[in-house]
Amino acid sequence: MLILKVHEIKMMNLTFLRKIDWFFMFILKVCASGHGKNGAICVMQHSVRPDLITEVELPGCKGIWTVYHKSSRGHAVDALKPSKEDDEFHAYLIISLESRTMVLETADDLGEVTERVDYYVQGTTIAAGNLFGRRRVVQIFARGARILDGSYMTQELPFGVHNSDHNSSPDSCTVSSASIADPYVLLKMVDGSIQLLIGDLSTCTVSIYVPSILANSTDSVSACTLYIDKGPDSWLRRASTDAWLSSGIAETIDGNDGSYHEQGDIYCLLCYESGTLDIYDVPNFKCVFSCDKFVSGKSHLVDRSVREPFKPYQKIKSKTNKESTDLGRKETTEKMKVVELVMQRWSGPYCRPFLFAVLNDGTMLCYQAYLYEGLDSYSKNEEVVSPNNSVDPSSISASRFRNLRFIRVPTDFTAREEPSNMVIQPKITVFKNIAGYQGLFLSGSRPAWFMVCRERLRVHPQLCDGSIAAFTVLHNVNCNHGFIYVTFQGFLKICQLPSAFNYDNYWAVRKIPLRGTPHQLTYCAEKNLYSIILSFPVARPINQVLSSMLDQDIGQMERENTSSDVLQKTYTLDDFEVRLLEPEKSGGNWDTRATIPMQPCENALTVRMVTLFNSATKENEAIMAIGTAYVQGEDVASRGRILLLSIGKNGENSQNLVTEVYSKELKGAISAVASLQGHLLIASGPKITLHKWTGSELTGVAFYDTPLYVVSLNIVKNFILLGDIHKSIYFLNWKEQGAQLSLLAKDFGSLDCYATEFLIDGSTLSLVVSDDQKNIQIFYYAPKMVESWKGQKLLSRAEFHAGAHVTKFLRLQMLPTSDRMSATLGSDKTNRFALLFSTLDGSIGCVAPLDELTFRRLQTLQRKLVDSVPHVCGLNPRSFRQFRSNGKAHHPGPDNIVDCELLSQYEMLPLENQLEIANQIGTTRAQILSNLTDYSLSTSFL
Repeated sequence: MLILKVHEIKMMNLTFLRKIDWFFMFILKVCASGHGKNGAICVMQHSVRPDLITEVELPGCKGIWTVYHKSSRGHAVDALKPSKEDDEFHAYLIISLESRTMVLETADDLGEVTERVDYYVQGTTIAAGNLFGRRRVVQIFARGARILDGSYMTQELPFGVHNSDHNSSPDSCTVSSASIADPYVLLKMVDGSIQLLIGDLSTCTVSIYVPSILANSTDSVSACTLYIDKGPDSWLRRASTDAWLSSGIAETIDGNDGSYHEQGDIYCLLCYESGTLDIYDVPNFKCVFSCDKFVSGKSHLVDRSVREPFKPYQKIKSKTNKESTDLGRKETTEKMKVVELVMQRWSGPYCRPFLFAVLNDGTMLCYQAYLYEGLDSYSKNEEVVSPNNSVDPSSISASRFRNLRFIRVPTDFTAREEPSNMVIQPKITVFKNIAGYQGLFLSGSRPAWFMVCRERLRVHPQLCDGSIAAFTVLHNVNCNHGFIYVTFQGFLKICQLPSAFNYDNYWAVRKIPLRGTPHQLTYCAEKNLYSIILSFPVARPINQVLSSMLDQDIGQMERENTSSDVLQKTYTLDDFEVRLLEPEKSGGNWDTRATIPMQPCENALTVRMVTLFNSATKENEAIMAIGTAYVQGEDVASRGRILLLSIGKNGENSQNLVTEVYSKELKGAISAVASLQGHLLIASGPKITLHKWTGSELTGVAFYDTPLYVVSLNIVKNFILLGDIHKSIYFLNWKEQGAQLSLLAKDFGSLDCYATEFLIDGSTLSLVVSDDQKNIQIFYYAPKMVESWKGQKLLSRAEFHAGAHVTKFLRLQMLPTSDRMSATLGSDKTNRFALLFSTLDGSIGCVAPLDELTFRRLQTLQRKLVDSVPHVCGLNPRSFRQFRSNGKAHHPGPDNIVDCELLSQYEMLPLENQLEIANQIGTTRAQILSNLTDYSLSTSFL
């Protein structure tokens, strides 16, 4: 069972420990959540899994684009509402291959029309899009551009012909990338220069313009993009210090030409090889914003003309950087450059622009713009404009955005990879409506969705198909607001986002309502069924409640001493049942295949699928075991019932799906069950009993007396881990020869257990337990050590404060990562498991083993970050992770823990600080980021 409140998901802290050293991540599949009528099963996906419509083989694809076309579009059509434009179907699909270009018509079927259109098909295509309100299509290829009206070419524009300089290199005439913003097309050439195609709306033609901003500059452009600031109120224009003038002129323009807002303000963003980011207005190319060291990933981006406050910390750091050794100097910012740049403002009443950049090592920088108005927001040399002076609109757009700021947004995602190992260069594709969501898609070796929901950025990786070479949106009759992508293996897939999932969460979530309170959940893999314990509040007359207790003397006495008026009053009780649900593959609601109701006053406590060896037939049987307890007041002796049910074939007839094969009442509540080498282990009250199965009866073969009350049972081979409600954990061994349950060791401390589980790291076995003080402890059995009292005592390997009550652990095998990591870990580390856990406050997390060398490196990094990173409210993360004993005597365990929530702050530091800290701890930035990435991938179970 995984209890989780989906609407209150917290990103639980990631934690590493050593040898066994551990690591936290956030992964889950199916969980139970909610209470009462809000109870539900939640299916969660950390990775997006699209619904496939069709798939074709297409090797050698380099890029894909979809374009619109309407043969006749007047000015009245240009003024259509955005909602109607969203419903317009795409006309053509352009596919760029290694040596040619294919064109397909996106009608009812995708039909190739390459031979019947005037598109450039003799070589690869760099970019394609629409101009002039979707009346024309622009196709950019390496040495030219074509303007097309549907399938007919209206203009061809070769690059380099207009250049009168015969000494210019061919690279200055070859396009590397392009950005389209109607009616402009920004071209980045191979040599790092830029050119601008300017469209004429009256003739639907374009002309080439070479900006002079790079004429005398030796710094070439590494990435560029165009940004359209649409809307009735231009957002960036308000960032100017004379925004009050621009707003007044905008109203005048609006009154003369209603199409002004449709076009919006257009800006050009250039990122240079040196790391400088500049924003220019288009087409004047006057700088309105400039920021140095953009590739460093600073927390805030401010215009260089603004006086920044004095920061002693930065002064000290810059002085220290000069004294850094050669180890840190090998990793300099000169090697870092921006390879992909996008700025976008999506629709929404309060939406602000986002700025995305991808570095050559795969690092993703994400910023969100905001306005800042302060006394120091303009420099001393700024000219003050009088309200009485006449103002030219072009000069207003050229005024610097000194009130504009960008704040870095954490994404909890990395596409990082060594440049030499990067198979596909990351590429950003913006979408405005895919299944009602807007955002961008990052293709490459580690593709991911970045969705903007309610001003928040939701990141969902897509790992199901591996590397993705190209991506584009598609909207036609057979694919309503869907998308197309091409995998690195050479398959083109037309898909849609699953409509049943909600992506406005940390993970994609789908809720299946239960209309009751779920208590425990288990999965039957053979039948593909989920068994869940549910309870429903039911109001019954007290007379009926007492009648169900007539077999007890207390029930008869209470009934005789109660007046008739009181007997007619109602009393609310919880009715329990076990429901079997079958997941629907098509995405619909889950079907209820069977329901097992409990008796009055009987509470179902545990349900689990067990494998029992039938001594009569000599075969293993998969049986569903249910443990219950009768709740009849403190004056009645506690009783419970064990139920064994056989699940038949999952056919249409659900009445014969579940068959009761055994039922028996036992002393004490049945709080936990488990299968042990074909036997059934039952925890009933203060005792665990091992039974063998004859096909019709359970026969006890061994037992062990526990202190008080068993809350959990876990089995690995013939080892048993049990957690007591007040007396911590016990480690037992089952010996079939002699039929004996023997105690190996226990924790002599006082601990109120919530959940327990085994953790496996190769040949190392550890015992994990959570308690009522929101701690997680990890023990190990070492009988040869003196501290273990000749093996009687479990020794502490690690302990930390999770910050929430952990109610369930789930053991999953870790995924393999790179060959480099596998070679380092050795063959004995292939059998590695991680523990997923859930908490009562709605958070989920994961604990995973970490090798010794990586732990030492990250532990040293953690100690540096405690003093180098500003913490929330000034709270100390090291103090927060210390074990909480609530006044009880406790001997502190070893310091074998690192907090990965703190380690994640390393990636948010500026690049110079990352290099300096890595140098101080004797390692490199690449090594630290590689360790974090490897363990992130090894725990990406979903």
